[in-house]
Amino acid sequence: DGVTQVLAHRSDNLRDKFVEIPCSEDYDSHKRFEGCTPRKCGRGVTDAVITREEAERIRRIAERGLSLGGSDGGASILDLHSGALSLGKHFVNLYRYFGDKIQDIFTEEDFALYRDVRQRIQQRIAQVFGISSSAMYLTKPTFFSRMNSTGAKTAHDEYWHPHVDKVTYGSFDYTSLLYLSDYAQDFGGGRFVFMDADSNQTVEPRAGRVSFFTSGSENLHRVEKVQWGTRFAITISFTCDPEHGIGDPAL
Repeated sequence: DGVTQVLAHRSDNLRDKFVEIPCSEDYDSHKRFEGCTPRKCGRGVTDAVITREEAERIRRIAERGLSLGGSDGGASILDLHSGALSLGKHFVNLYRYFGDKIQDIFTEEDFALYRDVRQRIQQRIAQVFGISSSAMYLTKPTFFSRMNSTGAKTAHDEYWHPHVDKVTYGSFDYTSLLYLSDYAQDFGGGRFVFMDADSNQTVEPRAGRVSFFTSGSENLHRVEKVQWGTRFAITISFTCDPEHGIGDPAL
């Protein structure tokens, strides 16, 4: 595994931390969009975009939504855009399955906060990579995740395998994670690990922390298995291709 460095400790309060890395060739096999497709690649962490209080409010949205379902295994997903919700060993469409009851679970304020947070993260990514935020589009899948130490029941529960977002999803150019709970306080394990040729860099989640990176092979990564407690996060991803763009979720 080589050397492991901690890119961001839970106890750090980082205004901005950025590590530039040479871009992989992954972007060459997709259509390039001038002024958006990564020419500068790397990974960043900031605790200065979303407040802890906002992260707690967003976690409550995730908790309410996931209370309607949840995976039999250790990883549950809630996607407010498509309506995908883990239920047992499968997924259901939240909006079809619960219909009008959804109004009792989520409020307009929830969706407004979600939208606001997404916009701020998008602006920060654009700023750091020197692109225009209007050239980036939200893309799918964008989802809440809840992870605990329950053993995996299906392949969907196996979140710990190393992967490259651009290879897995194609449309992704920039990936971000907003953490909604605290490493070593709310859960053990579950750190985010960037896997480099001769070393690893880990990010210890803390509520309100945003980790973001270009989505190509320069940022091969995995999440450690959660050993105890519950880890909440939201993955918010962006594409340069307007054809793969999606709108914000609406109630």
